[in-house]
Amino acid sequence: MSRIQQHTADTDTTPADEMETVPIPARTVVTTFDAASKHERIENKPLLVRTFRRVITHMFSAWVRFSTPIVTGWGWYPNVEPYVGYGTENYSRLICRTVYAPVHARSGELTRGIRGMLAIPAPHRQVRIAIDGMPVETVQVGQSEIYDRFDHARDTAGEYAISDMSGYLDLVAEHRLEPGVHRVTYQVEHRRPVSSNLFTIPSRAKVGIISDVDDTIMITQAPTLWKALYNLLFLDPKKKASVPGMSVLFTKLADLYPDAPFFYLSTSPWNVESSIRHFIIDHGFPEGPLLLRDLDPRPKTFVPTGPQHKLEFAEQLMADFPDMKFILVGDDGQKDPTTYATITRRYPGRVIAIGIRQLSPREYSPISSVVGTTSTQPMPVTDVPVFTGTTGANLMKTMLPYLKQHAI
Repeated sequence: MSRIQQHTADTDTTPADEMETVPIPARTVVTTFDAASKHERIENKPLLVRTFRRVITHMFSAWVRFSTPIVTGWGWYPNVEPYVGYGTENYSRLICRTVYAPVHARSGELTRGIRGMLAIPAPHRQVRIAIDGMPVETVQVGQSEIYDRFDHARDTAGEYAISDMSGYLDLVAEHRLEPGVHRVTYQVEHRRPVSSNLFTIPSRAKVGIISDVDDTIMITQAPTLWKALYNLLFLDPKKKASVPGMSVLFTKLADLYPDAPFFYLSTSPWNVESSIRHFIIDHGFPEGPLLLRDLDPRPKTFVPTGPQHKLEFAEQLMADFPDMKFILVGDDGQKDPTTYATITRRYPGRVIAIGIRQLSPREYSPISSVVGTTSTQPMPVTDVPVFTGTTGANLMKTMLPYLKQHAI
């Protein structure tokens, strides 16, 4: 995709409204945003599946082409939606998206899901990025991703990065940062800079927590499609309910492992990132990066399935933190048990324990078994201890004593 070249800081002075040339190099990376797995690529699917997916992809592209001139006619122009980043003392993964928005739009604002879902991507936009005020410099060398036609004008070092055809920008910046929470700022032309947290995880951290969101910490009733859609799109974000006792469990995990980072996985789209992020803060869960799903079918050739999305991001974290062991927390309403069992088999010795929250009968559809989508999944069969409970309090009774006894 793109490679990185080392650059030195420009010692010349620059205008006050521009960032100085930067000493922080960055490179674009192949992630679940823009790299379909071999199994998921269109050319590896049966003819009928390929045809259906190409139709959907072309329909989405047509909708973007149709809606873009409408909103630009309204006076909308590109804005940045920043997402929480993470990394170590040596690198950071920075994620944002460029979308069209009204003149007075505020990035990261808490809104109903339906507004986020109607976001229109602003592709191929120049984004200036800075970490704690230190600008990031990027360079593109060679061929770009197959989905984005290569632009020879970008084959040089630049004080900005360029978002992809869906508006996403995913960079790895190489640097030295102290562990803790830092601030990343993003800016596009004619907009004020916007910022988000960057969690720099200390190398001494030996344990991390990977948690599902839907029906694990936040009640969404995902197995019941119409209820899940209502909760996602129309429910007042301030009225979203927390699973009883889960915030207390997570707080105790944070006390037990003071350096442990919390990563939140969800099959919800990036469009509702601000809603989930506000929920985590408002309900007292430890803050951490959100790893959500892209509903634009074009970068990955199609929308990833929920289990595929969670598995790919979990594997990304395993690779990002090779010396870290993880506690996996999910629920039995989708396929978390199966996904977590797969992770445990692929990464022996990397998973300490698995916690599965069991849904109540009221939280799943009674007809799901009839249509072949069983609401609850069997517990994984692994060499790793699996703890179950309907609430956070239930999980605490068995899970915490084990973790305390086997503390790392």
